[in-house]
Amino acid sequence: MAAPCARGQGRSIVRAMTWRQLVAGFWHQFGLGRGNPPEPAAPEQQADLVEVHKAGRRLELRREGRVLKTYRVALGFAPERHKEREGDGRTPEGAYVIDARNPKSSFHLSLRVSYPDERDKAHAASLGVSPGGDIYIHGQPNGPRKFLVGHPVKDWTTGCVAVADAEMREIWSLVPTGVRVVIHP
Repeated sequence: MAAPCARGQGRSIVRAMTWRQLVAGFWHQFGLGRGNPPEPAAPEQQADLVEVHKAGRRLELRREGRVLKTYRVALGFAPERHKEREGDGRTPEGAYVIDARNPKSSFHLSLRVSYPDERDKAHAASLGVSPGGDIYIHGQPNGPRKFLVGHPVKDWTTGCVAVADAEMREIWSLVPTGVRVVIHP
């Protein structure tokens, strides 16, 4: 008689594990949890340049002039022209670098772009305004808000460059800190 009980308990454990795996998979699939950031790719596979083409809503990772990967992006809610001031909803244009990484971002993972540079600060000062800051390449918002932003069909950030969470995980592994970022009109 002990055998049937053992089999029954085994099936309950299997059902429970399957249910947990299902929930965990759903949670991860839709980016409702963070998880650990991916490991960096081997140096010879990493990008040495990130190019953003605002008009084409495209981000390209390049190495030695060749395109490694291309992604569809969403930009600031008012993406035309160069960012001039905090709150204008524009994505900056120009040459910058990735100067920090945030694995605990409110937007899955994020890589900080070195905006504003000295020229951006001087221009904002001439207008008597703050240039803003905190420009990132990032994933979608964490939690249920991700379903409300309309990504990637609609530009929804406050000036950042956004990609899907799975793409951000790939970008995170392929883009080391210090890489040049060129944002084209």
